[in-house]
Amino acid sequence: MSGGTSQPTVGKWNWQAGIVRIFGKGRHRPSASWRQATDRAFTLIGDGRYEDAGELLTRAADLEPWLSESWFNLALLHKFRHDWEQARAAGLRAVALLDRETGAPDWWNVGIAATALQDWPLARRAWQAYGLKVPGDAAATAEPLGMELGSAAVRLSPEGEAEVVWGRRLDPARLEVLSIPLPSSGRRWGEVVLHDGVPHGERTTSTGHAYPVFDEIELWAPSPVPTWVVLLEAATEADREALEQLAADAGFAAEDWSSSVRLLCRMCSESRMPSDEGDGVHLDPHDHSEPGHPGPLGHRTDGQLWVPERECGVAAPASLVRGLLDGWVADSPDSRDWRDLEEVC
Repeated sequence: MSGGTSQPTVGKWNWQAGIVRIFGKGRHRPSASWRQATDRAFTLIGDGRYEDAGELLTRAADLEPWLSESWFNLALLHKFRHDWEQARAAGLRAVALLDRETGAPDWWNVGIAATALQDWPLARRAWQAYGLKVPGDAAATAEPLGMELGSAAVRLSPEGEAEVVWGRRLDPARLEVLSIPLPSSGRRWGEVVLHDGVPHGERTTSTGHAYPVFDEIELWAPSPVPTWVVLLEAATEADREALEQLAADAGFAAEDWSSSVRLLCRMCSESRMPSDEGDGVHLDPHDHSEPGHPGPLGHRTDGQLWVPERECGVAAPASLVRGLLDGWVADSPDSRDWRDLEEVC
């Protein structure tokens, strides 16, 4: 699958989308004071004023401590602040007040907090209570493995110069990055990121499969493998693919950023988007690249679908990267070359 999709930030994140529940059980309608405090708190959260919002949500919990939504909302706030101890504590109070056994989003937030804290027994309990199958002993203290959730995409730095990359889901809250992110993201190939539970967008393939796009919350496990950028002279697509295969065979990665990067506005990025680039001379109307800049459109010329000069990202140790590139050239010196290798992340 292709790699990163950069997007500029336009407007504020829509925190209300399918997450916040202001009104709870019909038989226990919250007071007007609770509703006003909660409404105001999430307006403040949308403005990034977490401390002020925390005071209001704490007041709401004091007003209606029996209401699971009071603690659900506090758990959300602590998740936004990455205060995982407090998120876990508030989340556990929320689930203790639920009137249904499985499927509540309260449990998903508990699972995210437990995963951030590596509290694996609680993470297992949370995913099971949400309704997911977790292999292994329910009392095991090791992280849950083998959930087989497949591939997904994650939006790195969703509040900044966001980039959507591909990865492998380790569990419902973690994804291992398998693309080579652009250096502006500050992320590397092979890193594990903690992500939110509500997808913001989808990526589809030519086979019709749709993959969710989750928003990164924070880096969970760093990668020791640096990212390099190099200019390739690759006469054909097969020459480019040979380098990607050579890197993969060595246990690392190479990615042709010239064809894998599309510049998208936020609306496009958070919608249902094809992950391939189309065939022939079709130009993707959602690609906001410009000629002479990274992205599929920026690397096309009139009447030509392939430009030999390619900007390529390589994820490999410093001791290996030059030998990898030299070996690639040695296999076909008439059609391959490289220059301007630089470590960028």
